[in-house]
Amino acid sequence: MDASALDTVERVPHGGSHDPHVIDFSANINPETPSGIAPVYDSTLAASRRYPADDYGEFRTAAAEYLGREPTEIIPVAGAMAGMRLAFSVVLSPGDSVVVPEPSFGEYTREVRLQGATPVGVAHDEVLATDPEGHDLIVVCTPNNPTGEAVPAHELRSFAARCRDAGTVLLVDEAFLDFTERPSVAGEPGTIVMRSLTKIFGLPGLRAGYLVAGGDIGRRLDTARLSWGVSTPAITVGTHCLRRYEFVERTIERVRAERDRMTERLSTRWDVHPSDAPFLLVDVGDDDDPDEILDTARERGFVLRDARTFARLDNHLRIAVRRPTENGRLLDALGV
Repeated sequence: MDASALDTVERVPHGGSHDPHVIDFSANINPETPSGIAPVYDSTLAASRRYPADDYGEFRTAAAEYLGREPTEIIPVAGAMAGMRLAFSVVLSPGDSVVVPEPSFGEYTREVRLQGATPVGVAHDEVLATDPEGHDLIVVCTPNNPTGEAVPAHELRSFAARCRDAGTVLLVDEAFLDFTERPSVAGEPGTIVMRSLTKIFGLPGLRAGYLVAGGDIGRRLDTARLSWGVSTPAITVGTHCLRRYEFVERTIERVRAERDRMTERLSTRWDVHPSDAPFLLVDVGDDDDPDEILDTARERGFVLRDARTFARLDNHLRIAVRRPTENGRLLDALGV
């Protein structure tokens, strides 16, 4: 990390509400969790009195089976944010150039700057048209947050090949890919894939995730990761969740059906960006005031995400896809 960056880099706003009296549509978290988590979590208390086994063998195996990869390619981390910090610290040096999509997850730019590197903002749907030459790392988010569209895997693999030829590392954030049936690009040489257990399994406070990378870059990441960097409860519950395949399938089906229903109703009043993700980006246009919509929703018991904090967005809101009953109540409250 570049110590001089600490004087200029600020924290990034995020969605999420701690108010128990509202339904939170501002954070893109699955409102449901796999069965059996509580007893699994409780069972870790005794084991937590010892250091975790630093090889995390069972977790690596579960993650590898989930993606169809090899356990040696899995690098356990305490959530995707910790994975991003690890990846950037290994790959980047002060003065390096990094392509980041806009609008997209604001932490990319912050983490790049903390390493003393320079973020180069590119429209999210033009990143794959960028010439990798002259850049040290390129970030792709699929599905992109907050716009919601996923990049076809064959296009990503083709771009990864161009990045390899240029000597540029490609980091692919697949935090929301679990909500789709699209294949991961994990295992692509020279590419780091970032995965989160937060979104699909509805456990943001658990802080569990992993990077996927092979070859020399995978070895370097595994060497650099913190010893005992993921807690015993996070590893044990994460392993349990990664084996709940039917839960993931049911979630994909629910999100697809509800996303279509919400898109249809919201589109009667506003422009809705096509989405493959568990959220929708809504452009309320010039005739409606985003602040009034946010305030009205809050008064009626719902929290939406003010998407104007994302680069290149002005009159936009982001709305998560939750359970059918909750979604219906929100749509009625918004008058659509």
